[in-house]
Amino acid sequence: MDRMQRIFKLHRILAARRYPVPRATLETELECSRASLTRIIAEMRDFFDAPIEFDKEANGYKYGHDAFELPGLWFTPSELLALTAAHKLLEETQPGLLDSQLSPLKARIEKLLAQEHLGSGELAKRLKILRMAARQPDTRVFQTVAGATAQRRRLALGYHGRERDTVTEREVSPQRLTHYRDNWYLDAWCHKADGLRSFALDRIRGARMLDAPADDIADAELDRHFASAYGIFAGTPQHTAILHFTAERARWIADESWHPKQQSRWLADGRYELAIPYADPRELMLDILKYGPDVEVVGPDELRTKIAARLKAAAAQYS
Repeated sequence: MDRMQRIFKLHRILAARRYPVPRATLETELECSRASLTRIIAEMRDFFDAPIEFDKEANGYKYGHDAFELPGLWFTPSELLALTAAHKLLEETQPGLLDSQLSPLKARIEKLLAQEHLGSGELAKRLKILRMAARQPDTRVFQTVAGATAQRRRLALGYHGRERDTVTEREVSPQRLTHYRDNWYLDAWCHKADGLRSFALDRIRGARMLDAPADDIADAELDRHFASAYGIFAGTPQHTAILHFTAERARWIADESWHPKQQSRWLADGRYELAIPYADPRELMLDILKYGPDVEVVGPDELRTKIAARLKAAAAQYS
């Protein structure tokens, strides 16, 4: 633990305690000697005007008043690195989204990283984020949707549905923004459909924040609708797919999470069984098909038949 970490930790300890903290306790918590603790306390008093008082009876230290806070922007080295990684991820997933708002913070973080000898700007240069099949939404649409979601206001949307290739006008109460497989979705209550729907942000053709307050849907209901079945297709699970992966492929699959409520087990011959609840089979079928001969759909029969038909149709193109 370096000097700045100890200063930050000492502040958190004293700010959280109503009574004096014994010197021995502080030395243990800060992993330092008596002399080092004395130097840290002196620095906090001299450079930050910290109102640290010594209580002779308790042989410990406390803040003279409860309102003291360290000045400026304070992060531990690990928090600084995490913030740098988070900023890099935001830049890659939604370029330009919060550039003007985050630029001052980014400059401050880079300065702090340099002070702590953690490589100013070096981590961002050496982070590589690979995106696959990402569809980029319009930045103005993203900002409007995110703003309405945060401020709990309704949205008027023009939405282009790929399946019917038409644009429809919707009024929605935004609930959550979801980043799934490199793409952004809005989970919302659609007042036209009178139900919960998921909207791909890249298909939104204009968004306008309305004055009307958004209707709030309970988290439990949102989870039941959007998170109980497999993939982006919402709904209550109606089926459970039973998949058997070969022993070779199992070495990878056993470490993967396909669904929060999946069940799995190793089979006697080294294969790996994965049981996944689903409502709509479309996305699940795509994920199964990419494993080709390394997976067998054991059930249900309808899913097994559909996968077999797709594999036969694919093979027929090469015959």
